[in-house]
Amino acid sequence: MRVFHGLGHPDLAPACALTIGNFDGVHRGHQAMLALLVSEAAHRSLPPTVMSFEPNPRDYFAALRSQPEAAPARIATLRDKLGELERCGIAQVVVLRFDAAFAAQSPATFIDKVLVDGLGVRYVLVGDDFRFGTRRAGDYAMLDAAGTAHGFDVARMMSYEVHGQRVSSSAVRAALAAGDMKEAEALLGRPYSVSGHVIHGAKLGRALGESAVGRGDGFRTLNLRFPHPRPSAEGIFVARVHGLTEKPLDGVASLGRRPSVDDSGRVLLEVHVFDWPAHLGAEGGYGKLVRVELLAKLRDEARYDSLAALAAAIGRDSDAARAWLAADAAGAATGRQTTRDRI
Repeated sequence: MRVFHGLGHPDLAPACALTIGNFDGVHRGHQAMLALLVSEAAHRSLPPTVMSFEPNPRDYFAALRSQPEAAPARIATLRDKLGELERCGIAQVVVLRFDAAFAAQSPATFIDKVLVDGLGVRYVLVGDDFRFGTRRAGDYAMLDAAGTAHGFDVARMMSYEVHGQRVSSSAVRAALAAGDMKEAEALLGRPYSVSGHVIHGAKLGRALGESAVGRGDGFRTLNLRFPHPRPSAEGIFVARVHGLTEKPLDGVASLGRRPSVDDSGRVLLEVHVFDWPAHLGAEGGYGKLVRVELLAKLRDEARYDSLAALAAAIGRDSDAARAWLAADAAGAATGRQTTRDRI
C-alpha cells in the first residue's frame, strides 16, 4: 500500500475508486465499506483508494474554538489506521491536511479540485451521513449530480449494524472509555491494540521492582508513545505484546499520563512483560516495532504518594493480570463461547 501526504504526487494513480473518511479505528462498519470498495475497484480495474485527514476535522474545529475537550478521543494512531487499511486491501491512501484553506473549500471546489483534478475519481463510495465542503454544505445528492456531470459513479452505503447496534467510531470510543474491551473487540472485529516503536524511558520500572518490592528483574517496561493527547482508552490493562518473539508475550500495561511520576501530560503506553525473553538481554526491545493488545481493563490510573506505593500497586496489577490470563486460558480450553463467536 502506498501512502501520499497531499495531492499532486507523480506516483499517484491517474484514476481511482475512492472512499472518504476519518476511519478512526477501522471498525467492522469501515471494514464492510472497504470490502465493497475493493470489489467495485476490481470490477473497474482501478486501485482502491482511501482519502483521510490529519488532523481529524473535529480536532481542527475544536482547536479553532479553543475547546479542545470538544474534539473526539482518538481510537487509533495514524500508524495503526494505515496498517488496518492495508490489511483490508486498500492500494493507496491520500492523507490530506485539514486546515483553514481546506475547510473553506466550497463543495463544488472540493469536487473539481480534489476529486476530479486531484484524484481522477471514477467511482466514489460514501457513508449515509457523508457531508463535505465549507459548513458541510455538500451532501450525497450534490455528489451524485456531480458524478453524472463529470462521468464518475457515486454509491452510498448505509449503516452497518450488529445485533441492532450501529457500528461506529463513537460506539468504539464509548466502549473503550467504559473499559469494556470485549465490546470494543466485537465492534472492531479484533482485540483493541496500539503499535509503535519501543523508546527509551527513565528506566524507573527496574528500580521500582528491585528496591521497593524485591523483585529481581524489577518491572522492566516497554515504552510506546501515543501521539494524540486524548486516547479513547486509559488506565491499567491486561496486555499481550506481539513483535518481540515468535509467540506473543503476556504482561500488564498502563496507557495514560503517569500521574505519579510525570507531570508533562504526555501520553505513554508502558508494558511490563512478565517473562522477558533472555535472548533479548536488557536492551533488546529498544527500537523494535511492537503491537500491544489491551485485553481487559483492571482499573483507572491513580496517583501515589511514594514510589513504594506505586511499586506495590504495580505488583498487585501484575498478579491480577496473571489471574485474568489464567482464567481466560482455562475458559478457552473448555470451549467457552467468546464474544467474537456470538457475533
